[in-house]
Amino acid sequence: MEKTEQGQEPIGVPIIAGAQEAPKEEIKEDSKVKKEEGISTHIFALRTTANREDQVLDFIGSNIKKKKLPVYSVIRPHGMRGYIFVESLDRQSAEAAAFNVPYARGILPKEINYSEIEHMLEQVKREVDIRKSDVVEIISGPFKRENAKVTRIDRTKEEVVVELLGAAVPIPITVKMDAVKVIRRESEGPAPDTSNAGDDGES
Repeated sequence: MEKTEQGQEPIGVPIIAGAQEAPKEEIKEDSKVKKEEGISTHIFALRTTANREDQVLDFIGSNIKKKKLPVYSVIRPHGMRGYIFVESLDRQSAEAAAFNVPYARGILPKEINYSEIEHMLEQVKREVDIRKSDVVEIISGPFKRENAKVTRIDRTKEEVVVELLGAAVPIPITVKMDAVKVIRRESEGPAPDTSNAGDDGES
C-alpha cells in the first residue's frame, strides 16, 4: 500500500467511464494508443477512501498526463464506494498512476475481468414497475436512502415526482425512475400499461 502525499493539484482525468464524463479530445488521444496493433489491456481495482473517489480520479488523471502512462481509462462505477477501476497496459502502469495519490489505498492483487463490472458500466433499458402512491427508497443523488411517496409518473421522460416521507412540509421532488426502488405498495392492483408513453397519476 503506497503512502499518499497532499498538495498535488488535479489536472483532469483522461477517460472516465461509468458515471463520469471526459472531454472528447482526451478520449480520442488515449484511444489511439489502445487501438494500435490490437493492444491487450488489463483492469485493476484501486481501493480508495470512501467518498473520495472523485478526488482520486482527478489525481490519477494528473499522474497519467505527467508521466505519459499507458492507462486508457479510469472507471468509477455508479453506486460503488471505496473503489475505482483502472484499465491499463499492465499492473506496473496502474500502480504508477496511483503512486502517491491522496486517498488511494493500493491496487488489489487480483486482476478484474470486464464481465465482472460490465453490468455497472452499461445501462440496460428495462421496464420499471412503479405506480402512483408507491413508497420508494431513493438510491442515488442528494436524497439517497430517503423514503418517499410517488405522486406522479412521467414515462416519456422516465421521471417520477415524489414527496419525502420524513419532511415536515411535503415538497415535490423530480427524480429519474432508475434512481428509486419500490419498497412498499399500498394497493396490489394490476400493473400499469408501460407501453402507453405519457404522464401517469395526473388528475
